[in-house]
Amino acid sequence: MTARPAGRDVALMATCLCDAFFDDVARASVQVLEHLGCRVAVPADQTCCGQPAYNAGEWDAARRVARHAMRVFEGEGPVVTPSGSCARMLSHGAAAMFEREPDRGAAERLAARVWELSDYIVNGLGVTAWGGRFEGSLAFHRSCHSRGTACAEAALTLLSSIPGLRIVEIGETEQCCGFGGLFSTTFPRLSREIGALKLAELRSASADAVVSADMGCLMHLDGLARRERRPVRTLHVVQVLRDALRLEGSGAAS
Repeated sequence: MTARPAGRDVALMATCLCDAFFDDVARASVQVLEHLGCRVAVPADQTCCGQPAYNAGEWDAARRVARHAMRVFEGEGPVVTPSGSCARMLSHGAAAMFEREPDRGAAERLAARVWELSDYIVNGLGVTAWGGRFEGSLAFHRSCHSRGTACAEAALTLLSSIPGLRIVEIGETEQCCGFGGLFSTTFPRLSREIGALKLAELRSASADAVVSADMGCLMHLDGLARRERRPVRTLHVVQVLRDALRLEGSGAAS
């Protein structure tokens, strides 16, 4: 596989979760990328990577959504997304469902350009230490969909380098949050039970907040905690990076 492009002219895939629930994550992504000297384009007609339909087995519908993304993000430069899950979908899932399609090449070309944001910063731009300061302790949640990628380790490399920030070890590091996209609606009781196990581990760490590179996990854990009337503070990795530098909008939480 050819090396992914790592130039500073990037297209931001903000994801449907940013659009619906996490607008501050999209804002922080632009601010952090611009701080690093990137020129950021945010295509207005982007929608979704196709993962919900893909996970439901509705591959025809998923391909229609993915084809739209292929048109919107056509080009040669990096496509960066603040979502390990969406990055994995476009780099792996899309390649699988286009295996026998005539436009397989277009799917593969997009797959070869997609970066999760932390991965892009560390392995694309070569930034391994972050400036500023962030006072507090964070429990890091590894999302299932980012397994087998450089996403989690890249995020931890950046977070661990920030003065004042302490990463707290948690038990059952690989434990799922229980969200799984449509899994949480198809099997709600099982999803809640899995999430409760994860929340118990996160709470036992006694960190100031939970941080992750996947908004779906953060949304699910936040919802479960609120339902229990024991809310937890959740942050996306890029919000921490933005807040450490005291860029405009610092202090916002998801």
